[in-house]
Order: sequence, then C-alpha cells, then structure tokens
Amino acid sequence: MTIKVGDKLPSTTFFVMTGEGPKPKTTDEVFKGKKVALFGLPGAYTPTCSNMHMPSFIKNTDAIKAKGVANIVMTAVNDPFVLTQWVKDTGADGKVEALSDGNAQFAKAIGMDFDASGRGLGTRSKRYSMIVEDGVVKTLNIEESPGACTVSGGETLLKQL
Repeated sequence: MTIKVGDKLPSTTFFVMTGEGPKPKTTDEVFKGKKVALFGLPGAYTPTCSNMHMPSFIKNTDAIKAKGVANIVMTAVNDPFVLTQWVKDTGADGKVEALSDGNAQFAKAIGMDFDASGRGLGTRSKRYSMIVEDGVVKTLNIEESPGACTVSGGETLLKQL
C-alpha cells in the first residue's frame, strides 16, 4: 500500500555516515517534532537524480528552510558510503542529509519500491517528495516514471509550503 497524505511514516531505520562509519538513524530521530522536506530517488549518480532532482533541492535550500522546514533529507536504495560521496560531489553537503535505505526497507514500507532488476539495478525507490510534520505526511508528490522529475522537485515542494 502506498503512503498517502495524513499517514504517519512507518518506524524504520536508515543508515547515515558519521566520523566512526555508518550508524543507524530511526524515523523518529529524523522526523519527530520537526517539519522535514523528504525526497526519495532511484539512485545516486543516475542522470535524472544528479542532473535534476538533487540540484532542485540545492537551489531551493534557503527558501525551503525559510518556510519553517528544519531539515531537507533524501533517501535512496544506496549504501551510506555512496550517498555520502554523492552528496559531496553534487554540492549538497551541509544542505541535504542523505539517509541510506540500502535494503529498501523504508521504500517498501511506504509502498515506493519498484523492481529495476531488468536494468541490473535491483529494487529501487520511486522518485517522490513530501513534507512531513512530526512524522505525518502533509504533502506528497510522486513521479509516474523514474526518469522524470516534473512533480517531485524542490520548486514544487517550495510552492506547497
């Protein structure tokens, strides 16, 4: 079942990179008591993710945060090592926090997983964005195609705040 506006995010665990290596971070640690902009994408270093989706949030970071958003976070079905380097390579370091969903646990729990094994990519996350307040989905934008970034970008989310 796909998550919808008004639903509470399920309790799952991501991995984030720290000075001591990858460490777990729960959905409560990310979302409890805060307004958070969350976007999910199929994978780091893929063309649409690198050229459109991530840049749309980097460009709009200050404006999104000026609307009361505490953090901008992204998740992908990649390991925390890859996501950490990708955040640096895209210029998102210090603007967007990367949440590794390496086993697609979160993507599956919110109904945003899809099978890309036909292209050698395994299980991936659909492309989406949402505003989450205290763990509850307030807005949700889901792309029809993994290669599109027409409704899930930073500009759309900014207009919804």
